[in-house]
Amino acid sequence: MNRHLAFEWLHNFRDLGGYRTEDGSAVRWGRLYRSDSLGKLQGEDWDRFLGLGVRTVIDLRYPWEIAGKGRVPEHTSLVYHNLSIEHRPYDQASLGADVETGPFLADRFLEVAHDGVEELRAALRVIAAPDSGPLVFHCASGKDRTGLLAALVLILLGVPEDVVIEDFTLTGLATDRLIADWRDANPGREITWPGYGRAPADIMRLFLAGLTERHGSVHTYARELLGADERLVDSLRAGLLERADEPVAAP
Repeated sequence: MNRHLAFEWLHNFRDLGGYRTEDGSAVRWGRLYRSDSLGKLQGEDWDRFLGLGVRTVIDLRYPWEIAGKGRVPEHTSLVYHNLSIEHRPYDQASLGADVETGPFLADRFLEVAHDGVEELRAALRVIAAPDSGPLVFHCASGKDRTGLLAALVLILLGVPEDVVIEDFTLTGLATDRLIADWRDANPGREITWPGYGRAPADIMRLFLAGLTERHGSVHTYARELLGADERLVDSLRAGLLERADEPVAAP
């Protein structure tokens, strides 16, 4: 199944619907999306985006990224939140070829999970709000910061970790276009890191294992640091899941 929605300027816009949970429920289609930067929306892409009925956008980028690259266009139908979950900027494209992709990015994810507690807590509350959907969250490429938040939401909904890891790797289908975007935006520079734009499974696998090692489980981390208590999880499930006895149909 191809979860990527076709846009000209967006390369990694995906629907998180259809994933089955451990109790047999499933994530509703057309309710929760993940994406690369919505600052690229224009023309027919903008019309298609509005046609999805999105009510809420969570932009996970730094304010300086937004100042340089733009944000989703303002519209009366949209509520916009900038929640910059990463606090230690670094330049992936300039990393050395000896930097191992999985362990390096898993460590960066763990930093974000602990540095960005306040922003991640706020993002979960926005996603759990009963009137927030359809909702899309995004960063620059829709891979790392977006992948971290997607993993937390899916796990809190009860989606098995192996499925969460598989969802993370789907960015690989957009890697070539993301690299082309970077080259267009950085004339005269070269990408020195072979891992740039790539999403091997071991990044997410090592990250989730790291959270479990530090906190006992991903659920414990989310409950104790992000305030994802039973009430919030119930709200997430109420808004985003189809019951086990309901048919799950793709849009």
